[in-house]
Order: sequence, then C-alpha cells, then structure tokens
Amino acid sequence: MHVTTKGQVTIPLKLREKYGINADVEVEFIDENGRIYIKKIDNHRKKKNKFMRFRGIATIKMTTD
Repeated sequence: MHVTTKGQVTIPLKLREKYGINADVEVEFIDENGRIYIKKIDNHRKKKNKFMRFRGIATIKMTTD
C-alpha cells in the first residue's frame, strides 16, 4: 500500500465494506508493539456536539446583502 506525501492511504474496498467504514466513520490509530492498528470508533461512545446533527441541512440561501 502506498502512502502519499500527506500521509494518506486508501483502505481497500473489501475491507471498508466488511467493517462498515465509509465517509462518515471515524477511526483511530493504535501503535502497539511496533504495529499500527486502525480501530473504528463506535458512534455511540463518541461525544457529539449538539449542533453537529443539524450541519448541512439548511435549505434557505442567505446572503449578506
């Protein structure tokens, strides 16, 4: 697997499908005994900002004019 200059890697599609990793999922990296593990963060455990559920749902186009 290739690492980009920005430190990015692509998780193979079969693994993303198998473990339910999509664009809305957060993961953490764990360094343990010289190995790096990727762990999917449980959405129920993650503390969310009370306004985050409303992000991106606005339909009114407002201007500053």
